Amino acid sequence: MEKLLFIYNPHAGKGRVRSKLAGVLNAFTRAGCLTTVYPTQGPGDAVKAAKELAPQYDRLAVCGGDGTLHEVVSGLMELPESARPPIGYIPAGTTNDYARNLNLPREMEAMAGLAASGEPRPVDLGRLGERHFIYVAAFGAFTDVAYNTSQEFKNMFGHLAYVLKGVAELSSLKGYGLQLEHDGGVIEGDFLYGMVSNTISVGGVIGLPREEVALDDGLLEAVLVRVPRSVAQMNAMIRSLARQEYNEETGVIGLHSSRFRITCQEPIPFTLDGEFGGEHTQADIAAVERPIRIVRGNGE
Repeated sequence: MEKLLFIYNPHAGKGRVRSKLAGVLNAFTRAGCLTTVYPTQGPGDAVKAAKELAPQYDRLAVCGGDGTLHEVVSGLMELPESARPPIGYIPAGTTNDYARNLNLPREMEAMAGLAASGEPRPVDLGRLGERHFIYVAAFGAFTDVAYNTSQEFKNMFGHLAYVLKGVAELSSLKGYGLQLEHDGGVIEGDFLYGMVSNTISVGGVIGLPREEVALDDGLLEAVLVRVPRSVAQMNAMIRSLARQEYNEETGVIGLHSSRFRITCQEPIPFTLDGEFGGEHTQADIAAVERPIRIVRGNGE
């Protein structure tokens, strides 16, 4: 019988895991696991739990939003690779961007069964300085919405909470004059938004086509949005983002690279997986190849 550590955020996504808890635990037992349950007690607690408890277990199951998964992965990355158990993810947050990569079942009990018995596969992470992220490091317009929106507001309005908060920030949008170095060269200019990611979805909206994203290829993807110079260019950018068609003509750039260096004369605030990632005048971002294993569904 495998020993499974179940770390869950009881407040994520309107707290819906609490009403499903009995079924989730039953699914773990049916999969042959002896389960220890750890409900997180506040921000940062999942980091501590993963770091201190995970080496004692054969497998981890994580239930919450992208922020909870980010914390667990951050805790695991403080351990030697041999001490990191594989992860099964049960998304229960507001947006659940990373789950869109994993081809998971729809029902929570089915996700729990897969988390406990599915085959884990290696995935890449990103690293900004000394901090890791599992799916995105971003800067610019609206990127502070995730970490500046209260859990209560998210629970009340769901995904609409991010939209409402973003609309409130329209009047404060600004661009950053920066230089971005990547494997293929250098890009310069004024940018409204930028992200380096390993996912098909960010904020449920922005991303790259599924066929262009591999979770384990040693590459990260970037999307950069230049400051629009006219209403016509802004409309072209919106169409480009909606169609996931990125090219220099529209001012929305997409590219792949194993590393990026973003340099700006003023500090740029970053978000890492929806959490505040500090302010940087030089941000060195690199892919970390296959340091953890995550269960994925059929077709991945």
